[in-house]
Amino acid sequence: MKARKNSIAKREERHFFFFISPWLLGFLIFTLYPMIFSVILVFTNMDMTGTGKFIGFANIIRAFVQDPLFYKSLLNTLYFVLVSVPVSLILAFLIALLLNQKIRGVGFFRTSFYIPYITSGVAVTLLWGWIFNAQYGLINYFLSLFGISGPSWLSDTKWAMPAIIIMGVWTIGNSIIITLAGLQDIPEQLYESAEIDGANGLVKVMRITLPLVTPTLYFNLIMGIIGGFQIFMQPYILTEGGPSYATYTYMMHIYNNGFKYSEMGYASTLAWLLFIVIMIITQIVNRTSKYWVYYDN
Repeated sequence: MKARKNSIAKREERHFFFFISPWLLGFLIFTLYPMIFSVILVFTNMDMTGTGKFIGFANIIRAFVQDPLFYKSLLNTLYFVLVSVPVSLILAFLIALLLNQKIRGVGFFRTSFYIPYITSGVAVTLLWGWIFNAQYGLINYFLSLFGISGPSWLSDTKWAMPAIIIMGVWTIGNSIIITLAGLQDIPEQLYESAEIDGANGLVKVMRITLPLVTPTLYFNLIMGIIGGFQIFMQPYILTEGGPSYATYTYMMHIYNNGFKYSEMGYASTLAWLLFIVIMIITQIVNRTSKYWVYYDN
């Protein structure tokens, strides 16, 4: 009997490794190996052809001392994250509250808010490029109806990044659906008890809904920070980092150094510095979450 159990266990083990082998091979070849190789590139000046030599910490020194675009791109990205992430969290929560109501046709509105998230990013970006057009764009036309002269959104250093932020906030459908799932997980008995005690709608939102949905908000916050630091496609397609580097993001700096200037060693250095920045910020959020994230267990 013991031998038979051992045979069954070994067969299940073989089946496990057999079925997991496609993912395991993909992880080793396309994830782990590039990560290890990129660490090696940090200490070289290797280009796209694979030629280069060991240069020690020269790439790191170059980033902090010799590259003014390093700080410019980092500050632009921080600006995007600090504005877009809180705005996205607040709007996702408020919209999810509305979509949580039991009214006719609410499924249509839930789908409508989610569609922008799954729409092709390039197509959406080109659409917003037309909307932000200074001469015949939809936003400036709407403002002209009230006698307001709209700005030159994407060609104005003051308005270019806010335009990118507005476009990014428009695609918060995923955060809305996740927040909606968190709202629907709140027990109805809590609201019924609050109503018996005479609580109005605002009190129920502030004292019941908001505390119990904080784990969902925490998840959206972490994902928003990680995604915000990787903003690339929208400013690259619409402005290519302009005007005057007003929308030049950190990911664009990595892309230009790696694929436009063929400096793979320096691009890898920038990528790992970004990883360190994201890790530090997420750890700060994680350590402070115990003061504002409520778990009912």
